Amino acid sequence: MNLLNILLQINPAEADSATVNGIQDVTGAVGSAVDSLAANPEKLSVSNIADTVSGIDWGGVFTSMSSAVMAFGFRLLAAIAVFFVGKFIVNKLHKMLRAVMERKKVEPSLTTFLLSLLRFTLLFLLIITVVAILGIETSSFIAIFASAGVAIGLALSGTLQNFAGGVLILLLKPFKVGDFIVAGGNSGTVKEIQIFNTVILTPSNERISIPNGGLSTDTITNYSSEKYRRVDWNVGISYGDSVAKAREVILGVLDAEPLTVKNEECVPTVTVGGLDDSAVSLIVRGWCLSENYWDVYFNVYEAMYNELPKNDIHFPFPQMDIHLDKA
Repeated sequence: MNLLNILLQINPAEADSATVNGIQDVTGAVGSAVDSLAANPEKLSVSNIADTVSGIDWGGVFTSMSSAVMAFGFRLLAAIAVFFVGKFIVNKLHKMLRAVMERKKVEPSLTTFLLSLLRFTLLFLLIITVVAILGIETSSFIAIFASAGVAIGLALSGTLQNFAGGVLILLLKPFKVGDFIVAGGNSGTVKEIQIFNTVILTPSNERISIPNGGLSTDTITNYSSEKYRRVDWNVGISYGDSVAKAREVILGVLDAEPLTVKNEECVPTVTVGGLDDSAVSLIVRGWCLSENYWDVYFNVYEAMYNELPKNDIHFPFPQMDIHLDKA
Protein backbone atom coordinates (compact mmCIF):
# COMPACT_ATOMS: atom_id res chain seq x y z
CA MET A 1 0.00 0.00 0.00
CA ASN A 2 2.87 2.38 0.70
CA LEU A 3 4.29 1.77 -2.78
CA LEU A 4 0.95 2.53 -4.42
CA ASN A 5 0.58 5.71 -2.43
CA ILE A 6 4.08 6.80 -3.46
CA LEU A 7 3.21 6.22 -7.12
CA LEU A 8 0.09 8.31 -6.72
CA GLN A 9 2.13 11.13 -5.16
CA ILE A 10 4.66 10.99 -7.99
CA ASN A 11 2.01 11.39 -10.66
CA PRO A 12 -0.98 13.30 -9.31
CA ALA A 13 -1.66 15.31 -12.47
CA GLU A 14 -1.72 12.57 -15.09
CA ALA A 15 -3.27 9.78 -13.03
CA ASP A 16 -6.96 9.88 -14.08
CA SER A 17 -9.86 8.93 -11.85
CA ALA A 18 -10.19 5.46 -13.38
CA THR A 19 -6.56 4.63 -12.58
CA VAL A 20 -6.92 5.98 -9.07
CA ASN A 21 -10.15 4.04 -8.49
CA GLY A 22 -8.57 0.86 -9.88
CA ILE A 23 -5.61 1.11 -7.56
CA GLN A 24 -7.85 1.90 -4.60
CA ASP A 25 -10.07 -1.11 -5.41
CA VAL A 26 -7.09 -3.45 -5.60
CA THR A 27 -5.67 -1.97 -2.41
CA GLY A 28 -9.03 -2.41 -0.67
CA ALA A 29 -9.35 -5.99 -1.84
CA VAL A 30 -5.88 -6.89 -0.64
CA GLY A 31 -6.49 -5.13 2.66
CA SER A 32 -9.82 -6.88 3.21
CA ALA A 33 -8.28 -10.29 2.47
CA VAL A 34 -5.41 -9.66 4.86
CA ASP A 35 -7.80 -8.45 7.57
CA SER A 36 -10.06 -11.50 7.07
CA LEU A 37 -7.20 -13.96 7.38
CA ALA A 38 -5.84 -12.11 10.41
CA ALA A 39 -9.26 -12.21 12.14
CA ASN A 40 -9.74 -15.92 11.39
CA PRO A 41 -6.34 -17.56 11.78
CA GLU A 42 -7.99 -21.01 11.56
CA LYS A 43 -8.69 -20.24 7.88
CA LEU A 44 -5.03 -19.54 7.29
CA SER A 45 -4.09 -22.38 4.99
CA VAL A 46 -2.38 -22.80 1.66
CA SER A 47 -5.70 -23.36 -0.15
CA ASN A 48 -7.34 -20.26 1.42
CA ILE A 49 -4.33 -18.08 0.62
CA ALA A 50 -4.34 -19.41 -2.95
CA ASP A 51 -8.05 -18.68 -3.30
CA THR A 52 -7.54 -15.15 -1.92
CA VAL A 53 -4.64 -14.44 -4.24
CA SER A 54 -6.47 -15.82 -7.28
CA GLY A 55 -9.46 -13.65 -6.45
CA ILE A 56 -7.47 -10.42 -6.82
CA ASP A 57 -7.83 -8.62 -10.15
CA TRP A 58 -4.17 -8.75 -11.09
CA GLY A 59 -4.95 -7.42 -14.53
CA GLY A 60 -6.26 -4.24 -12.96
CA VAL A 61 -3.16 -4.05 -10.77
CA PHE A 62 -0.78 -4.27 -13.71
CA THR A 63 -2.89 -1.88 -15.78
CA SER A 64 -2.90 0.71 -13.01
CA MET A 65 0.80 0.26 -12.33
CA SER A 66 1.72 0.49 -16.01
CA SER A 67 -0.40 3.64 -16.41
CA ALA A 68 1.41 5.30 -13.52
CA VAL A 69 4.84 4.19 -14.77
CA MET A 70 4.12 5.35 -18.33
CA ALA A 71 2.87 8.72 -17.14
CA PHE A 72 6.01 9.20 -15.06
CA GLY A 73 8.16 8.02 -17.97
CA PHE A 74 6.62 10.61 -20.30
CA ARG A 75 7.19 13.29 -17.70
CA LEU A 76 10.81 12.19 -17.23
CA LEU A 77 11.43 12.35 -20.99
CA ALA A 78 9.82 15.79 -21.09
CA ALA A 79 12.07 16.98 -18.22
CA ILE A 80 15.19 15.69 -19.98
CA ALA A 81 14.16 17.37 -23.24
CA VAL A 82 13.45 20.67 -21.47
CA PHE A 83 16.82 20.53 -19.70
CA PHE A 84 18.87 20.08 -22.87
CA VAL A 85 16.81 22.59 -24.87
CA GLY A 86 17.03 25.07 -22.00
CA LYS A 87 20.77 24.59 -21.71
CA PHE A 88 21.12 25.20 -25.45
CA ILE A 89 19.09 28.40 -25.15
CA VAL A 90 21.17 29.56 -22.16
CA ASN A 91 24.40 29.04 -24.13
CA LYS A 92 23.04 30.88 -27.17
CA LEU A 93 21.79 33.75 -24.99
CA HIS A 94 25.17 33.89 -23.28
CA LYS A 95 26.99 34.22 -26.62
CA MET A 96 24.49 36.76 -27.93
CA LEU A 97 24.80 39.00 -24.86
CA ARG A 98 28.58 38.75 -25.01
CA ALA A 99 28.50 39.93 -28.63
CA VAL A 100 26.18 42.80 -27.72
CA MET A 101 28.39 43.93 -24.83
CA GLU A 102 31.52 43.75 -26.96
CA ARG A 103 29.78 45.74 -29.71
CA LYS A 104 28.69 48.36 -27.15
CA LYS A 105 32.28 48.39 -25.83
CA VAL A 106 31.30 47.51 -22.26
CA GLU A 107 34.34 47.20 -20.01
CA PRO A 108 35.69 43.62 -20.32
CA SER A 109 35.94 43.22 -16.54
CA LEU A 110 32.25 44.00 -16.11
CA THR A 111 31.30 41.90 -19.13
CA THR A 112 32.84 38.68 -17.85
CA PHE A 113 31.42 39.17 -14.36
CA LEU A 114 27.85 39.90 -15.53
CA LEU A 115 27.85 37.06 -18.06
CA SER A 116 29.07 34.62 -15.44
CA LEU A 117 26.38 35.78 -12.99
CA LEU A 118 23.66 35.60 -15.68
CA ARG A 119 24.67 32.07 -16.68
CA PHE A 120 24.54 30.88 -13.08
CA THR A 121 21.08 32.43 -12.52
CA LEU A 122 19.57 31.02 -15.72
CA LEU A 123 20.86 27.53 -15.01
CA PHE A 124 19.34 27.67 -11.53
CA LEU A 125 15.96 28.68 -12.96
CA LEU A 126 16.25 25.87 -15.51
CA ILE A 127 16.79 23.33 -12.72
CA ILE A 128 13.71 24.65 -10.90
CA THR A 129 11.67 24.24 -14.09
CA VAL A 130 12.87 20.67 -14.60
CA VAL A 131 12.00 19.81 -11.01
CA ALA A 132 8.49 21.20 -11.53
CA ILE A 133 8.02 19.07 -14.66
CA LEU A 134 8.99 15.96 -12.69
CA GLY A 135 5.99 16.60 -10.45
CA ILE A 136 7.86 17.77 -7.36
CA GLU A 137 6.15 20.71 -5.69
CA THR A 138 8.34 23.71 -6.47
CA SER A 139 7.11 25.72 -3.49
CA SER A 140 8.27 22.93 -1.19
CA PHE A 141 11.53 22.71 -3.08
CA ILE A 142 12.14 26.44 -2.77
CA ALA A 143 11.17 26.34 0.93
CA ILE A 144 13.66 23.55 1.54
CA PHE A 145 16.30 25.48 -0.40
CA ALA A 146 15.59 28.61 1.63
CA SER A 147 15.68 26.78 4.96
CA ALA A 148 18.98 25.22 3.99
CA GLY A 149 20.34 28.61 2.93
CA VAL A 150 21.94 29.34 6.29
CA ALA A 151 23.66 25.96 6.43
CA ILE A 152 24.78 26.26 2.83
CA GLY A 153 26.00 29.78 3.49
CA LEU A 154 28.12 28.57 6.39
CA ALA A 155 29.45 25.63 4.39
CA LEU A 156 30.19 27.85 1.40
CA SER A 157 31.34 30.88 3.33
CA GLY A 158 34.52 30.95 1.27
CA THR A 159 32.53 30.91 -1.97
CA LEU A 160 30.30 33.78 -0.78
CA GLN A 161 33.40 35.66 0.24
CA ASN A 162 34.78 35.17 -3.26
CA PHE A 163 31.54 36.53 -4.74
CA ALA A 164 31.73 39.61 -2.50
CA GLY A 165 35.38 39.99 -3.46
CA GLY A 166 34.43 39.98 -7.13
CA VAL A 167 31.90 42.76 -6.53
CA LEU A 168 34.55 44.80 -4.66
CA ILE A 169 37.04 44.34 -7.50
CA LEU A 170 34.48 45.65 -9.99
CA LEU A 171 33.59 48.62 -7.77
CA LEU A 172 37.11 49.63 -6.64
CA LYS A 173 38.82 48.60 -9.92
CA PRO A 174 42.33 47.85 -8.63
CA PHE A 175 42.83 46.21 -12.03
CA LYS A 176 40.88 45.38 -15.18
CA VAL A 177 41.01 42.82 -17.94
CA GLY A 178 44.27 43.22 -19.87
CA ASP A 179 46.34 44.57 -16.95
CA PHE A 180 49.57 42.88 -15.93
CA ILE A 181 49.45 42.31 -12.16
CA VAL A 182 51.32 40.55 -9.37
CA ALA A 183 49.10 39.18 -6.57
CA GLY A 184 49.26 36.22 -4.22
CA GLY A 185 52.69 35.22 -5.49
CA ASN A 186 51.42 35.00 -9.08
CA SER A 187 52.05 37.36 -11.97
CA GLY A 188 50.34 37.58 -15.33
CA THR A 189 47.86 39.37 -17.55
CA VAL A 190 44.25 39.47 -16.33
CA LYS A 191 42.17 37.37 -18.72
CA GLU A 192 38.76 37.22 -17.01
CA ILE A 193 37.06 38.47 -13.83
CA GLN A 194 34.44 35.81 -13.04
CA ILE A 195 31.92 35.52 -10.19
CA PHE A 196 34.22 33.66 -7.83
CA ASN A 197 37.66 33.74 -9.47
CA THR A 198 39.95 35.96 -11.49
CA VAL A 199 41.82 34.24 -14.30
CA ILE A 200 45.32 35.45 -15.21
CA LEU A 201 47.62 34.30 -17.99
CA THR A 202 51.31 34.10 -17.08
CA PRO A 203 54.09 35.13 -19.51
CA SER A 204 54.72 31.39 -20.09
CA ASN A 205 51.05 30.98 -21.12
CA GLU A 206 49.93 29.26 -17.91
CA ARG A 207 46.31 29.84 -16.86
CA ILE A 208 45.89 30.55 -13.13
CA SER A 209 42.58 31.03 -11.29
CA ILE A 210 42.84 33.18 -8.14
CA PRO A 211 39.88 33.34 -5.68
CA ASN A 212 38.38 36.82 -5.60
CA GLY A 213 38.03 36.81 -1.80
CA GLY A 214 41.74 36.70 -1.11
CA LEU A 215 42.53 38.81 -4.17
CA SER A 216 40.30 41.68 -2.98
CA THR A 217 42.18 41.89 0.34
CA ASP A 218 45.68 41.01 -0.89
CA THR A 219 48.42 43.41 -1.93
CA ILE A 220 48.20 43.89 -5.71
CA THR A 221 50.91 45.34 -7.90
CA ASN A 222 49.43 46.66 -11.13
CA TYR A 223 52.07 47.35 -13.80
CA SER A 224 49.55 48.53 -16.40
CA SER A 225 47.53 51.13 -14.49
CA GLU A 226 49.89 54.02 -15.36
CA LYS A 227 50.67 55.21 -18.87
CA TYR A 228 54.46 55.18 -18.50
CA ARG A 229 56.74 52.68 -16.83
CA ARG A 230 60.41 53.01 -15.89
CA VAL A 231 62.87 50.42 -17.16
CA ASP A 232 66.05 49.69 -15.18
CA TRP A 233 69.26 48.08 -16.45
CA ASN A 234 72.48 47.20 -14.61
CA VAL A 235 75.67 47.46 -16.65
CA GLY A 236 79.21 46.75 -15.44
CA ILE A 237 82.23 48.39 -17.09
CA SER A 238 85.90 47.80 -16.48
CA TYR A 239 87.95 49.85 -14.05
CA GLY A 240 89.88 52.47 -16.01
CA ASP A 241 87.15 52.99 -18.62
CA SER A 242 85.60 56.44 -18.88
CA VAL A 243 82.27 56.69 -17.07
CA ALA A 244 81.44 59.86 -18.99
CA LYS A 245 82.05 58.12 -22.31
CA ALA A 246 79.95 55.12 -21.22
CA ARG A 247 77.15 57.50 -20.17
CA GLU A 248 77.25 59.23 -23.55
CA VAL A 249 77.07 55.94 -25.47
CA ILE A 250 74.23 54.53 -23.32
CA LEU A 251 72.16 57.71 -23.58
CA GLY A 252 72.64 57.52 -27.33
CA VAL A 253 71.36 53.94 -27.30
CA LEU A 254 68.26 55.01 -25.35
CA ASP A 255 67.68 57.91 -27.72
CA ALA A 256 67.97 55.61 -30.77
CA GLU A 257 65.43 53.10 -29.42
CA PRO A 258 62.07 54.06 -31.02
CA LEU A 259 59.96 52.61 -28.18
CA THR A 260 61.49 54.69 -25.41
CA VAL A 261 59.72 57.85 -24.22
CA LYS A 262 61.58 61.17 -24.02
CA ASN A 263 59.79 64.13 -22.45
CA GLU A 264 60.02 66.43 -19.45
CA GLU A 265 58.53 63.80 -17.11
CA CYS A 266 60.49 60.85 -18.45
CA VAL A 267 64.20 61.72 -18.45
CA PRO A 268 66.72 58.85 -18.92
CA THR A 269 69.68 58.72 -16.52
CA VAL A 270 72.96 56.84 -16.19
CA THR A 271 74.59 56.87 -12.73
CA VAL A 272 77.32 54.97 -10.92
CA GLY A 273 75.58 52.48 -8.65
CA GLY A 274 78.59 50.87 -6.99
CA LEU A 275 82.23 49.87 -7.16
CA ASP A 276 82.14 46.10 -7.26
CA ASP A 277 85.03 43.66 -6.99
CA SER A 278 85.61 43.43 -10.73
CA ALA A 279 83.52 46.20 -12.29
CA VAL A 280 82.10 49.67 -12.00
CA SER A 281 78.34 49.18 -11.77
CA LEU A 282 76.21 51.61 -13.77
CA ILE A 283 72.48 51.99 -13.17
CA VAL A 284 70.63 52.88 -16.37
CA ARG A 285 67.06 54.16 -16.22
CA GLY A 286 64.75 54.85 -19.14
CA TRP A 287 61.01 55.19 -19.76
CA CYS A 288 58.48 53.65 -22.09
CA LEU A 289 54.77 52.99 -22.47
CA SER A 290 53.65 50.26 -20.08
CA GLU A 291 52.73 47.85 -22.88
CA ASN A 292 56.23 48.20 -24.44
CA TYR A 293 58.17 47.35 -21.29
CA TRP A 294 59.68 43.99 -22.27
CA ASP A 295 60.47 45.04 -25.84
CA VAL A 296 62.42 48.05 -24.60
CA TYR A 297 64.12 46.02 -21.86
CA PHE A 298 65.55 43.41 -24.22
CA ASN A 299 66.25 45.77 -27.15
CA VAL A 300 68.31 48.19 -25.07
CA TYR A 301 70.34 45.42 -23.42
CA GLU A 302 71.29 44.05 -26.83
CA ALA A 303 72.10 47.51 -28.20
CA MET A 304 74.37 48.32 -25.21
CA TYR A 305 76.20 45.02 -25.67
CA ASN A 306 76.89 45.94 -29.31
CA GLU A 307 77.68 49.64 -28.94
CA LEU A 308 79.80 49.91 -25.80
CA PRO A 309 82.74 47.79 -27.07
CA LYS A 310 82.80 49.87 -30.29
CA ASN A 311 83.62 52.90 -28.11
CA ASP A 312 86.39 51.21 -26.06
CA ILE A 313 84.08 50.47 -23.12
CA HIS A 314 84.76 46.94 -21.93
CA PHE A 315 82.69 44.44 -19.99
CA PRO A 316 84.81 42.94 -17.20
CA PHE A 317 84.74 39.37 -16.01
CA PRO A 318 85.49 38.16 -12.47
CA GLN A 319 89.23 38.02 -11.85
CA MET A 320 91.60 37.68 -8.96
CA ASP A 321 95.22 38.83 -8.59
CA ILE A 322 97.49 36.36 -6.80
CA HIS A 323 100.88 37.47 -5.46
CA LEU A 324 103.48 34.83 -4.60
CA ASP A 325 106.21 35.62 -2.13
CA LYS A 326 109.65 34.32 -3.04
CA ALA A 327 111.06 32.05 -0.42
